Amino acid sequence: MVAVPDKYPAYLSACAKLDTHNLQRRLQSHFTDGLVVIIGSGLSCAEGLPSMTDLATHLETEIAPRLIGDLTAEWAKLLPVIKSEGLEAAMLKLAPSAELQSIVALLTAELVRGRETKVVGEVFSGKRVLRLTKLLSHLLKPQRGVPIVTTNYDRLVEVACAEAGLGVDTMFVGALVGRLNEKESRLSFCRDARLNGRQPQLLYRERALIYKPHGSLDWHLRGDKPVRYEGALPATPLIITPGLNKFRGGYDSPFDLHRDRANAAIDRASRFLIVGYGFNDDHLETHLGPMIRGGKPTLLLTRSLSPNALSLVRGNDNVLALEHTTDGGQDSTRVHSGNSEVVLSGSYMWDVDGLISEALQP
Repeated sequence: MVAVPDKYPAYLSACAKLDTHNLQRRLQSHFTDGLVVIIGSGLSCAEGLPSMTDLATHLETEIAPRLIGDLTAEWAKLLPVIKSEGLEAAMLKLAPSAELQSIVALLTAELVRGRETKVVGEVFSGKRVLRLTKLLSHLLKPQRGVPIVTTNYDRLVEVACAEAGLGVDTMFVGALVGRLNEKESRLSFCRDARLNGRQPQLLYRERALIYKPHGSLDWHLRGDKPVRYEGALPATPLIITPGLNKFRGGYDSPFDLHRDRANAAIDRASRFLIVGYGFNDDHLETHLGPMIRGGKPTLLLTRSLSPNALSLVRGNDNVLALEHTTDGGQDSTRVHSGNSEVVLSGSYMWDVDGLISEALQP
């Protein structure tokens, strides 16, 4: 039973659409069949991985020694725009060459991998439990798997699922060097078969279906074939970094398969749980935005709503958004529902840990 703590007595009178009963009912009903989870960089940042600002600082510090010739001049033009407008805006405004983009991708991978190694080490030593691991215990596990779409390059989603006891299906199959094979990957999770009438029915272990349309630190190109290798290689992994090139690169394998399966899961969804995602990716927005605007129930958790996310929330009563705010200097949660909003003073429900402790635990 989900209960809204009694420490929010003002919640009922603040807004008729956001009273205690409605919040309780909406949270209870949301974690049911047909849920698709969308995870953005906000969740990884909450676990200690670098933000876009951290990446910009890293590039500014580390990229110069790796540049030669025209690349030095190209970076010199780009850097002031990064400082004034931010990394992604700058790389959309002045699309980098393929050579510069490759160096940016390599440095991005080095930074993310270093932070990821630290976090995973803490998980394995028992010092940390990832937020997603705790959240997964509150999700239904359908036979076909829990669909999780993430724009992140890191493997924290995969680690979180494994720590929760779920199989991890990334459509790569193979223990040391994995190859892209959706069917074999799916069948590797088959644990039994039984007759249903005259038709055999395959029984699968509980698993997560993880779709990564921007690539992953463990994806590499070997010859002309994508492979998965979890160790570090002296090569740029298959990741799509910010800028116009990400839209061109997204139509190559394995990005195309992951993007198509992500969009298919979004189209089939009955509801969405969106964590730390800013709605700034055109690959997903062609499907996700229309589905939400079409009325599919959506729960959004974020540190701060991006302009795109806020425009999606306003006017759509099917969207319940929880974001961080302060109230009298105290960390709190601002709750948005359509054009209505209210502040829950002292609440951390905008964060996965807070949602679990304040609303999902009996």
